[in-house]
Amino acid sequence: MSANASPSGHQPTATYNSAFLKACRREPVPHTPVWFMRQAGRSLPEYLKAREGIPMLESCMRPELVTEITLQPVRRHRVDAAIYFSDIVVPLKAIGIDLDIKPGVGPVVEKPIRSRADLAQLRDLTPEDVSYVTEAIGLLTAELGETPLIGFAGAPFTLASYLVEGGPSRTYENAKAMMYGDPELWADLLDRLADITSAFLRVQIEAGASAVQLFDSWAGALAPADYRRSVLPASAKVFRAVESYGVPRIHFGVGTGELLGLMGEAGADVVGVDWRVPLDEAARRVGPGKALQGNLDPTVLFAGTKAVEAKTREVLDTAAGLEGHVFNLGHGVMPSTDPDALTRLVEYVHTRTAR
Repeated sequence: MSANASPSGHQPTATYNSAFLKACRREPVPHTPVWFMRQAGRSLPEYLKAREGIPMLESCMRPELVTEITLQPVRRHRVDAAIYFSDIVVPLKAIGIDLDIKPGVGPVVEKPIRSRADLAQLRDLTPEDVSYVTEAIGLLTAELGETPLIGFAGAPFTLASYLVEGGPSRTYENAKAMMYGDPELWADLLDRLADITSAFLRVQIEAGASAVQLFDSWAGALAPADYRRSVLPASAKVFRAVESYGVPRIHFGVGTGELLGLMGEAGADVVGVDWRVPLDEAARRVGPGKALQGNLDPTVLFAGTKAVEAKTREVLDTAAGLEGHVFNLGHGVMPSTDPDALTRLVEYVHTRTAR
């Protein structure tokens, strides 16, 4: 069942007619819906207080804390959707990968995957491995009511890059060396990660998530031909795995202007666009039958209210002819962003686009 079909047995009926889900399905909306990537996080003083002294991965495994952090931006900003508070490496940690999120660095893997023997680290993910996710989403959907909850996961390419590099990278030299030099090992690695990612998304949907977003944060490092050959099959497998649930599937990457059509081809119902490509041009590249999400430059929020409103009008004007539009930033909220600027932005988009 596609995201444009009537509600399935898994579709949370309380949220089905929300502005966010209507926009994802390319249906008429009362106003352009708004949410922000990284809306729950370091820009909020209440988040810093809630997480004080608690390591990142541990905070993702405490259902009550996850619930509080996920709800904070909904209360403060009145966004049209919540996004589940977690991290893309959580499913890897859950299956026993020795990794940690180091402050100021990011995820660091103790034993990077560099050979076929190393694939043995990647066992299947079961719902029992992430029972805290099921519990947290149950708590959240009870609190959110008609506000949709977005589940998410890291895409196979981005997860593979972390696993092969051993941590964040600017060049992806080890990951690309495997992709080019041992394409069979690379394909097997991404296929295993596609299964793990699919299982993680299924857990979230079955617990009550109204939509899911696949983050391919590092895909912008790839040429289109390499993406089509070496990455798209695994991402497409993930989208196929959750298609029958009937929830909207969003696909997002950074620096992916040249890949937008391929990312839509992978099976998403909504394609996220960063700030580098205007939405009308992005729609041309993606092609018909997809909603778009985006795409205000996150740094605009530091420029003052008049500048924010001017740039927001540009985004809304370029989105005017789209079949469906979810307003978002072109990447995540930056840590030093003034929370009040986000609250004002939500109100401005709602007011300006009220039908």
